[in-house]
Amino acid sequence: MKLSPTLRSLASVFQIPLRPQPTVSINRFRPPSDLRSPFSTSTPVFARQIQRQKTDRRITLIRYHLHHPKTPRPLRFSRLRALRHWTIHRAAQLHLHTQRRVQELELERQYNAMRAACEELRVGLDDGGRLYRQATTRKGLFGGVKMEGELVGNGGVPIEYARAQVEGPPRGGWDHGWTR
Repeated sequence: MKLSPTLRSLASVFQIPLRPQPTVSINRFRPPSDLRSPFSTSTPVFARQIQRQKTDRRITLIRYHLHHPKTPRPLRFSRLRALRHWTIHRAAQLHLHTQRRVQELELERQYNAMRAACEELRVGLDDGGRLYRQATTRKGLFGGVKMEGELVGNGGVPIEYARAQVEGPPRGGWDHGWTR
């Protein structure tokens, strides 16, 4: 029986034997299992499940995609070419690392400057921290505006925080009458 390379690779991936198994059963004249006396106290189905080693589906899929005919072959370099490849790759990684480090140091410098400015506002001036409290207050930031003595808007709470962020929909459904 001659198989194509595609079928042969699929057979090897799924561990299908290429040679046909004999169909003649040696134990053709055995009585049915319910007429025999059981040897063990466990059920025959359970015993068969223990004997059979089931391969993991993930492993089967990995094998399938690794040995698929359309999967390109892995790179195979000579010693000199592998050394060149590794050197260029390592140089690129070092360059990216230094760029990330420079960016991280710049962000750290900005953070420290902001923290120093806030600390100067808090304790440096002789106003008891009034200017610092005014600079960091969040009152009315999200639409809580006083008009004619009443608070209009959502009272300083952003609409995103009005309900906890959860996976499912709200109990009341969609509020079609809501406007900002």
